[in-house]
Amino acid sequence: MPPALPGPEIGQRHVAWPQTWRIIASRYPPIDVFERLSVDPRVWEALIALEQRTNPRVRDEIGEIALVPPERRVAGPNASWVMAPFTHINVRGSRFSDGSYGVYYAARDLITAIRETAHHFARFAADSNDPPRRETMRVLCGAVDHVFDDVTSMEASARSAILDKDSYAVSQPFGALRRAHDSDGLVYPSVRHAEGRCIAAFWPNVVGIPIQERHLQYEWDGTRVRRYFDYQLQVWSEL
Repeated sequence: MPPALPGPEIGQRHVAWPQTWRIIASRYPPIDVFERLSVDPRVWEALIALEQRTNPRVRDEIGEIALVPPERRVAGPNASWVMAPFTHINVRGSRFSDGSYGVYYAARDLITAIRETAHHFARFAADSNDPPRRETMRVLCGAVDHVFDDVTSMEASARSAILDKDSYAVSQPFGALRRAHDSDGLVYPSVRHAEGRCIAAFWPNVVGIPIQERHLQYEWDGTRVRRYFDYQLQVWSEL
């Protein structure tokens, strides 16, 4: 057992959402390596090494598989959607990661996922000095039925610091500490959508494998994402 966890206390919550929503950029092509691998994750390294001898692109597709222990891996149809965030690390970090490990973020409701990801896409576009443009996004829909650490159970000042809208100075070391002490992830209030709820899963095997549900298009006007187009509904919506 790990030593007693220093810092603020946190309770747990059983999260059972029949639908969770995750949105990623469609410019990242679909990958199917984890769909084609053996159902036994313990032999993946050997199989990957063999395939790399004839297909050098496998290394780029598979990412850093060693970052995910065999018992935490998932395989089968659409497994790559879950594995990718953990094997292709966002080195810039995120709310609950300093960039040294991956996190699978998803929301309880589609509009929450849209507002969260539109905000981050806008920050990326602004940092890149992008002119007005549009970006097509892929919507993934899955489920979750697992116990996570519940940020809402924390004392108010600690919770407020972790959910700071403009800074990850507290949330990143907090996430790293929870993960180091065997937490499977966090459930927390969205900071971009009132009443929205999100999960940050620290391992692939604690979330359900999603399906692709629809496509959206975000419109960056040079300042912010003001609206998005839903290809399924064929309508523009304001943010």
